[in-house]
Amino acid sequence: MNTYNTGDTICAISTPPGIGAIGIIRLSGSNAIQITEKIFRGKKLSQQKANTLHYGKIVYGNEVIDEVVVSLFKAPGSYTGEDIVEISCHGSPYIQSELLRLLILSGARIAGEGEFTFRAFINGKLDLSQAEAVADLISADSRASRDLALSQLRGGYSIHLKELRGKLIDFASLLELELDFAEEDVAFANRAELKKLLKEIIDSIVDLLKSFEQGNVLKHGLPVVIIGKPNVGKSTLLNAILKEERAIVSDIPGTTRDYIEDSISIGGVMFRFTDTAGLRETKDEIE
Repeated sequence: MNTYNTGDTICAISTPPGIGAIGIIRLSGSNAIQITEKIFRGKKLSQQKANTLHYGKIVYGNEVIDEVVVSLFKAPGSYTGEDIVEISCHGSPYIQSELLRLLILSGARIAGEGEFTFRAFINGKLDLSQAEAVADLISADSRASRDLALSQLRGGYSIHLKELRGKLIDFASLLELELDFAEEDVAFANRAELKKLLKEIIDSIVDLLKSFEQGNVLKHGLPVVIIGKPNVGKSTLLNAILKEERAIVSDIPGTTRDYIEDSISIGGVMFRFTDTAGLRETKDEIE
């Protein structure tokens, strides 16, 4: 497990590697604004309001590195709960790496993997379930997986867990009272109510287990295996579904030897189709 110094101001490139029109470099920490001011020429950032954009230049010595737009998000109303600065620069890999170098020279350090979300978690901006949903939302490859991650990020899963936790605490409390005063002939809970509460707890756990199985399918894709005898059109079917010549098709039985797998989104749900070799009795050692 990584151990981060949460007192540091961290920085990282937030856009994917490669050349693009825009690159974004993010800083988070108590000194994020002050560190940016060391290399930013424009309005005095520390005097500006939160949730504002500011045009200016990044300057090192007498050299202008780039013209940028700086976004300000101040604690506690930011993603991490700390002061955040996002520098939108031109998407040149050189410019981005140079800006990152200058920020490190000015007092920031490179963020660890997932450290921005880690800080959001420890500062109470996200719970553990929501923090996990961030990664799922970033990697979502279908509408269904996006909707699931977005629901979890908004606290849908957390609400169910809080309700279940409340019921468990109530049930445990009633049991402890009954055990503590068993010899006093005092009843703190109706047996029918206890059974009803226990059934609600069990039903909640079962529903959560079912939702995990469903969510796992939506997240990784629904596996569909195409099986059958040789030359019945399995590979043709795969090509028709994918709308491309993914598998070799011929009249010769046994053309497909290894399984062929590809994914496609249908109706917002990701399906993972696997074309397999024909099922038959053969003396061919390879088959």
